[in-house]
Amino acid sequence: MDEKEEVYTADDRLIVALDVDSFDKMKELVDELGDLVSYYKVGMELYYSAGSETIHYLKEHGKKVFLDLKLHDIPNTVGHSVASVTRLGVNLITVHAGGGRAMMQAAARYAKITADELGVGWQEVGGHLPIQDHVLELAQLAKDSGVDGVVASPREASSIRKMAGNDFLIVTPGIRPSFAQTDDQKRIATPSEAFKDGSSMLVIGRPITQAIDPCAAARLILKEIKENA
Repeated sequence: MDEKEEVYTADDRLIVALDVDSFDKMKELVDELGDLVSYYKVGMELYYSAGSETIHYLKEHGKKVFLDLKLHDIPNTVGHSVASVTRLGVNLITVHAGGGRAMMQAAARYAKITADELGVGWQEVGGHLPIQDHVLELAQLAKDSGVDGVVASPREASSIRKMAGNDFLIVTPGIRPSFAQTDDQKRIATPSEAFKDGSSMLVIGRPITQAIDPCAAARLILKEIKENA
């Protein structure tokens, strides 16, 4: 190996979105990325098609899991759902902040089973306020309800950080490094911009998963993350 060649290792601030529809496709991608990625997002498409087997596989391979199901129901149902998935070893779980205080409090209470619990604060509900104000309102509600953080676009991260302080988790999707296309994402930022604005962790999918060389793409993103440590 060239002595000047840098070796990039996994960074928990990078969450790779497994936006695939089968266990085999997930396994192929995870195996290819190997030690470069330590954290994965499992969304509705994959979880509803392959179920808890996805979680078991990732945990068996030493990965952390962000389960993005945006739970939204009566407090008792959401609470028990959170308990069920946290028993699988999930590290982050999304609940929909639009479900209200009682629902989020139930989720936070049941999430004692594991260390991490996460609320969603970016989904529009009602539309009675401008998006920026509405997101801040939901983020404040999530914080007051005892959840650990929110999912928010890069555009709202700075305002949420100012409101919630340094200990509040902000997980940011819509990240597009300079080498990638924007695809259908509208509220986007580069990794460095997102960290500057207060994001804690970044969710990145297609720039890695649909790259000609996913490992090379992951290394480029890890380089940028390292530069913003």
